[in-house]
Amino acid sequence: MISKFFEKFRSLTTFGGTVILTSAVVTGVIVGVRQLGGLEGLELRTYDQLMRSRPEPGSDDRMLVVGISEEDIQQMNAPNIPDGTLAELLQKLEEYQPRVIGIDILRDVKVETGREQLVKVLQENENIIAACKLSSPTEPGNPAAPGVPEERIGFADLPLDRDVAIRRAILVSIPFPTKVAIENPHYCNYVSEENQIPSFALNTAMVYLEGKDIYLDQTEEGNLALGSAVFKPLEEQSGGYYSTRAEDYQIMINYRSGQNAVEQVTLTDVLEGKVDPNLVKDRVVMVGYTATTKNDDFATPYSAGGQDRVEMPGVVIHAQIASQILASALEGRPSIWYWSGWGEVLWIFGWSVVGGTLAWKIRRPWILVPAGIGAIAVLYGASYALFLQAGWIPLVPPALALVVTAGGVILIDRYAQAVYKGVKKLLKIDIDIDHSEKERQVAEITENETFQELQAKAKELRRRKSTPTVEESTTEDIPPVINESPEVQPTEPKQEDESASPDDYLQQLQRRGKRMKKKEDDHE
Repeated sequence: MISKFFEKFRSLTTFGGTVILTSAVVTGVIVGVRQLGGLEGLELRTYDQLMRSRPEPGSDDRMLVVGISEEDIQQMNAPNIPDGTLAELLQKLEEYQPRVIGIDILRDVKVETGREQLVKVLQENENIIAACKLSSPTEPGNPAAPGVPEERIGFADLPLDRDVAIRRAILVSIPFPTKVAIENPHYCNYVSEENQIPSFALNTAMVYLEGKDIYLDQTEEGNLALGSAVFKPLEEQSGGYYSTRAEDYQIMINYRSGQNAVEQVTLTDVLEGKVDPNLVKDRVVMVGYTATTKNDDFATPYSAGGQDRVEMPGVVIHAQIASQILASALEGRPSIWYWSGWGEVLWIFGWSVVGGTLAWKIRRPWILVPAGIGAIAVLYGASYALFLQAGWIPLVPPALALVVTAGGVILIDRYAQAVYKGVKKLLKIDIDIDHSEKERQVAEITENETFQELQAKAKELRRRKSTPTVEESTTEDIPPVINESPEVQPTEPKQEDESASPDDYLQQLQRRGKRMKKKEDDHE
């Protein structure tokens, strides 16, 4: 029983030394590469794949987009919608009693005729939100349309990832200092910590929720809250980002769909009365360009879903952000969440141990490979199941950890000796014992005359020990000492004690042999 216990203990020790240690090293390397941004591109593409593979909840019946299409521009015979036409559109929409109208069109300068009419419409209707553009280090920003008070202004800026895709939304920000001379100071380029401006989407959503007695609040941690919904801001390293560069209040966009997120109608449809009033009443209506010639299209997680690059109009992205805010506040739809840094490290380490354990237990490759594929399938299934609940957990790093650890355990456990020999051969390192030198040194010792004499006496002693006789003399076989040097007086041989043991006798022989060797050396 004790032997079995020690055998099991040794097995566990070997397992820990191979699997656990290898897993720890692999996890450390992968986490380090991740911290340096080496996996961000893969993780974001995996995020996009998960986003595209989710079932779509359908369009949000609280939202409507009035798009200014290519056909509308051709019919107006103008690249930009004139002030008078925009005013007419707003008046027509107001007749259908929308809850709020958001204008995703920068109208800080006069466009053709109808300026006075547009200003009058903006001043008379308190449910209209106008967009502006914040100042930046390279741009002075653009003010909102004239006549709109500050509380009904929201910035339309959208943060771009390194692959120029929109995955995040800014809820609150302040204008950035600019190196360009500001000739027209306004609300969206006034640099101050107190000048915190809500985004275009957040402002339109807040106006809608005020009709349901839901107002913007702040938690003890400083997070924004609307009703029961709390919007946790992104940090420098969140989810698969190694650097979000988020200097303001940002969240991940929980897109509803790539094509059917909101109902869309055209400018011409509204002006000609072809729109069902029920599509407008009590809804959030956003007006903006959907024509591709206006360069207001952006890549999203859905852009890589087809062969061609599919982009989404900016007004539709703002509508999806507003829809996300409304769904969170009214329906409890979660925003995209993620684990803390240590939680992700433990997740990666756990799957690394899984890969190492499979390689440790399964010795046959035709079984190990399907088992590894099955483990990765389980990992993907767990990640997908949590993503359906808006959870963004690492998928690429643990998959890499699983595969690399399995390969490392195989090399250490099965092929360590082969790898050692291969490396030694590659580096031409000779650390073996020089056997020829060893044999020469041994021969030099054994061929010595004194050593051979002692060896012969020892052999005779072993023979007498096995067949002892009384008559045999222990001193007859000892050669006489010849005094060849006149300076050295011969010494009388000591009479040995016949009762001495064979071992004592062997020691005496060795001492005499040393004296003989010394005399030979002196004679020479």
